[in-house]
Amino acid sequence: MKFQIASPSHYFTDLDMPWERHLTEWPEEFFVPVAKGIHRNVVGFISRGEKVYALKELAQPIAEKEYRLLRELEELGLPVVEPIGIVTERDQTLSGRHYKGEHDLKGRALLVTRYLDGALPYRVIIERGTSKLQLQQMLDALAELLVRLHLSGFYWGDCSLSNALFRRDAGLLAAYLVDAETGELLPELSDSRRDYDLETAFTNLAGDLMDLEALLEGLPGDLDPVELAEDLVARYRSLWHELKSDQVFSADEQYLVEQRLQRLNSLGFDVDEIQLESVEGGSRIRMRAKVVEPWHHKRIIHDLTGLRVEENQARRLLNDLNRYRAYWAGLNGRDLPSAVAAYRWVTEVFQPTIESIPENLRVGLDEAELYHEVLEHRWFMSEKAQQDIGLQTAVNSYVEDVLQPRESRLQKEARFFQESR
Repeated sequence: MKFQIASPSHYFTDLDMPWERHLTEWPEEFFVPVAKGIHRNVVGFISRGEKVYALKELAQPIAEKEYRLLRELEELGLPVVEPIGIVTERDQTLSGRHYKGEHDLKGRALLVTRYLDGALPYRVIIERGTSKLQLQQMLDALAELLVRLHLSGFYWGDCSLSNALFRRDAGLLAAYLVDAETGELLPELSDSRRDYDLETAFTNLAGDLMDLEALLEGLPGDLDPVELAEDLVARYRSLWHELKSDQVFSADEQYLVEQRLQRLNSLGFDVDEIQLESVEGGSRIRMRAKVVEPWHHKRIIHDLTGLRVEENQARRLLNDLNRYRAYWAGLNGRDLPSAVAAYRWVTEVFQPTIESIPENLRVGLDEAELYHEVLEHRWFMSEKAQQDIGLQTAVNSYVEDVLQPRESRLQKEARFFQESR
């Protein structure tokens, strides 16, 4: 038995686990129930302490390739599940146990990844009840994920709803890649490889949604699976054009350079290099931007506060931080350095707000999403009252009017599910 671990902080190598068995032959008590989608391979979930891990049974060469790709994509800062380790040589035991099962484990491996807290497969999201808008947000997130991967030179080869997970992101959704078996990381993707990946995404997405349409006897809003797949392709092409196209403007319109940079940053992308060249005899200028390193706002909020959040959450938190900084400057007649403002905002505003929400009501929501929902609730209440109601009033109302009824509803659904089994 051989364990290869990416990080010492994840020590999953409990020798009491039946690593020498095929995953289909593990006793049921070793697994924990989590929200999961459909997998082409055998997948199981185990827990160690407060951490949950996904185990995937694969042929060793495929497992090693996927493990390497996930690590490389993670190092590039891309939205993928965290690779934890790989278990090989399972036909040789470390514990002295010798188990003869139905499956020959020679050349087989287990790929171990961290279960993405708060993320859900598309089927679970839709089966729980979703709107036409939420379904569109899911497609937007998947299109953006594919663009980010292509910008980094990653050919997915099997983009689909089934091979991604979706996580709340300030009222929207963020998509994460969970399956890289068919992928390939290249210095740069050709247009033909991108087009083929997009065609595959269209076919897979239409198939995923047709299956779900049959299961649910219709999609939300009677949406058509093929039209939704076409929407994903259109969203991808629109975003790719915005990021990669050249812009030509007059020599006296150079302020458009800054506008373009701000527009790219607002989409969550940074610009590493700008090329400006004169055209048409010098009367006009062509701008070419080299887009790199995704998640502009996410990086800024992490640098300022240490918080690790999603991109849209980062935008919302930065807005609130800037509001706090302006409020403080108005009271004191001077501005705060950004680092000092960020520290005070975290310790005086963000953390006290989170701590005032009972832990048993936070299930399924990370701290950034909780704070976003509080800000949304405050805005709606202030709009209704025609005045700012204040943060603490908003928190109290949010707990009483939103979280407590939500918890009660979830408990009823859980009881109904248990009674129906």
